[in-house]
Amino acid sequence: MTSVAAFATSPNAWEALGIRPARALRMIGMRRSGNHAIANWLQRNAERAVFLNNCRPTRDPLLSHNGIEVGGARFAGDPVEAAAEAGEGALLLVSYEDTIHQRFVTKDNLSGPYKSANFSAELLIYRSFLNWSASLLKKLQRNESYRAADRMAVAARAVATYGDLLVEVLEAPQDGRVAICYDAWAQDELYRARLLSDLGLSLRDNSLGDVQPYGGGSSFQDSATDPAELQPSARWREMARDPEYQALLQVAALDRAFMDRVDALFPADAALMARLPDLPALDVEADL
Repeated sequence: MTSVAAFATSPNAWEALGIRPARALRMIGMRRSGNHAIANWLQRNAERAVFLNNCRPTRDPLLSHNGIEVGGARFAGDPVEAAAEAGEGALLLVSYEDTIHQRFVTKDNLSGPYKSANFSAELLIYRSFLNWSASLLKKLQRNESYRAADRMAVAARAVATYGDLLVEVLEAPQDGRVAICYDAWAQDELYRARLLSDLGLSLRDNSLGDVQPYGGGSSFQDSATDPAELQPSARWREMARDPEYQALLQVAALDRAFMDRVDALFPADAALMARLPDLPALDVEADL
């Protein structure tokens, strides 16, 4: 993580934006991990802020984002107009979903022309496996065009990337990255306050804010607007008897390296998954 003082005195790599950001944060997280709730919170705790949502890896984020916010509110213009609206010294927040740094480390091109040194901090957003996978699968099940096999294919690929993200989370201290656990963030006001201090942001509004509408809002309560209505730490209980969810957990539990990472960060999740019953073997003598 680049110090605030060093970032402030370095050449302005963001000249094309038309302002010099006080801080530029790059955020990576899997879908259904609270990315937008955390992005909104970061903006509320900066005096001014520009958020480029869900940028496309290897492309210029000023040209390849999926939505812009200024100070936590949707903005209809382009990034330069958004920066002008926010003003000099605004926080710049650039987000990516369903990817990891390791895929781009050789060329340092996750953000196209903007290198790792052009960001004052790298944030890794992650969520407990049982709750994240429950939210992801529930969201996929709401897509009527998906068959069960389609859902499982998407979910299995996401689980593989999630496992790779956990490696980066475990290595975050030595790599100078800031790992933010959504589960702890949603439950612990002091945890949120410490993160703001670590990022050099003033504590202005440490509430959870409103439920963010990206991706249709909550996978389970799509009409909820107040985070007090949500129970993000109990999603796995709501899906526990779902056969697709059980199958997804069975597949994940077969990967020993994956389970070691889950155990290191979420031992309660790993303990529950260790109790999954073995699938019954096929009766090879049965008539077909």
